[in-house]
Amino acid sequence: MECIFCNCDKENYIAENKYAFAILDKYPVNEGHTLIISKRHFESLFEATPDEAKAIFNLIHEVKEILDVQYNPQGYNIGVNVGYAAGQTVKHLHVHVIPRYRGDVENPRGGIRNLKVPLVNYD
Repeated sequence: MECIFCNCDKENYIAENKYAFAILDKYPVNEGHTLIISKRHFESLFEATPDEAKAIFNLIHEVKEILDVQYNPQGYNIGVNVGYAAGQTVKHLHVHVIPRYRGDVENPRGGIRNLKVPLVNYD
């Protein structure tokens, strides 16, 4: 099976460093929804080396600055799905950076605790 993240077109990168790159999500939850993707192919955040984890964290900050200027969100959700039961459908580590906007949900209290929605198959 071919990995969509291993074959991602570099023209779609909005940021990059030695160990990871960022692209806009093709199925965004909100405007500006971005994925931080490891360059090395592995499935879980728990498999990242310390250098990879640091690079991913640094890229999250860089992407936030880009999204702040471009979309002016009022908040963010940062998330990683590890395993099918957690909603991971692409078996390549990626971190979701989801800009949040006042009024995008009726009551945002609880943040990611309220993101439990039926699993959608995008394959």
